[in-house]
This record gives sequence, C-alpha cells and structure tokens, in this order.
Amino acid sequence: MTHDKNVLDKGPFLHGTKAELEIGDLLEPQFESNYQDKKSNYIYFTATLDAAKWGAELASGNLKERIYLVEPVGGFENDPNVTDKRFPGNPTRSYRSKSALRIVGELGKWERHSDEELKGMLDGLQKLREEGRDIIYD
Repeated sequence: MTHDKNVLDKGPFLHGTKAELEIGDLLEPQFESNYQDKKSNYIYFTATLDAAKWGAELASGNLKERIYLVEPVGGFENDPNVTDKRFPGNPTRSYRSKSALRIVGELGKWERHSDEELKGMLDGLQKLREEGRDIIYD
C-alpha cells in the first residue's frame, strides 16, 4: 500500500483501545478486531481525540480504556468505512494501514463521552447489527 495522495494529514495520530501496550510496541493488522469477531486486515487510527475516544470506549474486553499516540510505519489511506460511507471529506480524520503503528506515547487523562452519548452510539450500532448493516469494509 502506498500513501494515498488524497491523505494530507501529518498527525499527530491516535489509536483508542483496551489493549495494554508499551512505548515502542507495534500495533499490527491481522489481529482480532476491536469491534467484530474476526481478524482485521488493517490497523485503524485517527487524528481526532473524539474518534480515538470512541475507539477506546467501544473496544471489546474488560481492560482499561486507553488512547495511544501512534506513528504509522508504512503507507496509509482514508478509512473508507467512515469517509466514503458516512462523512465525505474525512472530517473525522480516520485512516487505516496494512502496515504497523508504533506506540510513541499514551494520553494519561481524557474525558469520556457522556453516558447518554455512549448509550446512543451503542443503540445505533445494535440497530445496524439487527439490520445486517454493521459491515466493516476491511
């Protein structure tokens, strides 16, 4: 994969998850998705705190929610799951890569979405599942 000429973002980049990682670790594709019961072909990341918070809050598992500062080690592209399908122009600054992301730091404190916002998102995701529209183009 080469760096998409339409991706103009230079970061900093973030990845929200419940995985416990150390600075220098690599996040790589071909591991279990945070959102579906399958291996993911890509590793996903963002340049907005809001999208990273959703990543951490919606990730599966019982570990602590974390947001890591990451650097892509290879090319990346706009995430078509949000940019093409929901938010043309990529206002969420969401990306994906078939190459690893290197952990370069962790946000120590950040404010979670409200319980009401989280419930609204979870209800919306449940509705998509029930309608068979919870597809991730991976």
